[in-house]
Amino acid sequence: MNNTIEYTVGNDGIAILMLDLPGKSMNILCDELISDLSGCIEKVAADEAIKGAIIASAKKTAFVAGADLTELVTAYDRGVTVQEGYEWSKTLSGVFRRMETCGKPFAVAINGLALGGGLELCLACHYRVMTDNPKAKLGLPEVTIGLIPGAGGTQRLPRLIGTEKALEVILQGKQLKPQEALDLGVVHEIAAVDELLERARIWLLETPNPVAPWDVKGFRFPGGAGAMSPKNAQTFMVGTSLVAGMTQHNYPAPIGALSAVYEGCITPIDQGLDIEAQYFGELVSGVVARNMMRSLFVNKGAADKLVRRPADIEKSRVTKLGVLGAGMMGAGIAYVSARAGMQVVLLDTELEGAQRGKAYSEGILNKAIKRGYSTQEKADTLLSMIHPTSEYADLDGCELIIEAVFENRDIKAEVTARTEAVIPENAIFASNTSTLPITGLAEASRRPESFIGLHFFSPVDKMPLVELIKGEKSSNEAIARGLDYIQQIRKTPIVVNDSPGFYTSRCFSTSTNEGMTMLAEGVNPALIENAAKMASLPVGPLAVMDEVTLDLGYKITMQNARDQGESYTFDSGFPVIRKFVEELDRKGKRFGKGFYEYPEGEKKYLWPGLAELYPLKEEQPPVQEVIDRLLYRQALETARCFEEGVLDHPADADIGSIFGWGFPPWTGGTLSFIDTVGIKHFVAECDRMTEAYGPRFVVSDWLRERAVKGESFHET
Repeated sequence: MNNTIEYTVGNDGIAILMLDLPGKSMNILCDELISDLSGCIEKVAADEAIKGAIIASAKKTAFVAGADLTELVTAYDRGVTVQEGYEWSKTLSGVFRRMETCGKPFAVAINGLALGGGLELCLACHYRVMTDNPKAKLGLPEVTIGLIPGAGGTQRLPRLIGTEKALEVILQGKQLKPQEALDLGVVHEIAAVDELLERARIWLLETPNPVAPWDVKGFRFPGGAGAMSPKNAQTFMVGTSLVAGMTQHNYPAPIGALSAVYEGCITPIDQGLDIEAQYFGELVSGVVARNMMRSLFVNKGAADKLVRRPADIEKSRVTKLGVLGAGMMGAGIAYVSARAGMQVVLLDTELEGAQRGKAYSEGILNKAIKRGYSTQEKADTLLSMIHPTSEYADLDGCELIIEAVFENRDIKAEVTARTEAVIPENAIFASNTSTLPITGLAEASRRPESFIGLHFFSPVDKMPLVELIKGEKSSNEAIARGLDYIQQIRKTPIVVNDSPGFYTSRCFSTSTNEGMTMLAEGVNPALIENAAKMASLPVGPLAVMDEVTLDLGYKITMQNARDQGESYTFDSGFPVIRKFVEELDRKGKRFGKGFYEYPEGEKKYLWPGLAELYPLKEEQPPVQEVIDRLLYRQALETARCFEEGVLDHPADADIGSIFGWGFPPWTGGTLSFIDTVGIKHFVAECDRMTEAYGPRFVVSDWLRERAVKGESFHET
């Protein structure tokens, strides 16, 4: 019985296979759909009255979104072997190959998104017609989640458009719009969505060719194949070097993709598909693919769908938003909110400052216009939605307020009181503070139940995460409405409980602190920075500290010290910050100098004066030791947050660490990192580092007990 494909045959002898996976907004290549597709292909092949077939989708905006990753993500934990992964690839690839070689022509009507296995299905069809809707996209994004295309993508695409162009799509996870796909030769024509079936039907009736180009005798590889082609030789040599440099060998998928393309494309197509399946099997059975699929796809997808949203609260939308403070953070929040269609009141102490905040959006839009990503008309419309002001009365009618003023408790208390005097009683008030506890800030509010934290990351227009912080009195309605707003601006939320530094700032700061501590110990600053990059951190801890400014770190620390009094313990790296701020006036990049020098128009470089301040010790640590100190310290602090109840869900920890401060995605995030190295090994290493470097690596009894029991953070 076929539950996923509507199979019909017209009087003209053309069969239509309409894909429609029940209960799903998009078709995915689950076992049931694959089985049904195989059965339909056999019916087409066996029926002499059928001249050809069209594969189409009943879903309105998508063709096939790809494979069922909810099955693949558990492969490692289920103990799936390389051979089993190979066989999965061969099964799907075999269905597509049977369609391609069954002797009947197949056309595909691509009405929208076709990614991963969806595009691979299209490539196995003899003719491809795609909608002209610019929102429709084709792509092979598998490397971004730790895999390679496993149903012919690494073999058919290079044979279709050449190695160099195909590798751009495969290695970058690049998504092609209709005109790009047509220009590259990935599709044969584009047409209006309501004409797709007819265009496919015309081809089948007029010019049917049931043989793929690579199955024609004498087929020549576009641009040549393998090492015998000078251009290809250069592509693979340079590509391998670039991939190794970018991945630092932490990500096996890009190298696997390069290898599958290189080895497979100097062989006949069937042997190439077999080679691809072997590499796919190695990857899908590995821990890196598990980590990346789980955090970057499954858990992020759940977060984007507001899995943490309190139930039974009516869905809300913000139409008018108030932003207090027009500095870089406030200006960025104003931009992304106006982009989402909200009226934004951007308030600052002086009108001139608010206008500068609006000019930030204008600068972003001007760049977009120059690059062809926007038009002046669209830019003008967005800018008209941002209203700079210095008058609190203009906040009247705002459903949500986001405070983004200086990290000073008194200033925040003042703007809270002045704002609450004019906004509606049912408005939600959110602070963008990165460190000050929300419960304490809510003491300045007349309605602490409507007070939450919404912690953005800089630059706001580029960073995908928002950390929602629940204060002790924050209501479910306030949390739900905060999450609705985050979804409205198309950011990914995590939900955490209140504490100093919350989750992201608290754990992120451990990396920069460890970097500064190593600097003070006499570890070569170049070694510190390069080791971080070798771990696949975006930049080194000293460069990061310069970016956020040592001045900010100094002010936050001093505020916390004042708040907590004699009980406060300064971090091991704070003497370095104090020296740079109080004595050297080197406060970071924004001030023109910090750990790095920033010569105008030239590349930054580490300040030579570091060598005099912190003489290098004679014996430098191994690179791996520096990497471990940086990664283990962040992961340990995350475990402490989980133990203390700052975090309720391991998924939020992982998503927050990757998308908030750039913890290496190959690890799956901070708690996945502990699971990956093994909790017993993790605790043993922390014990060793406690002996060597001090109490910041001390393991709690709670974590040690988990290690004894072998309890991982994620269920397997």
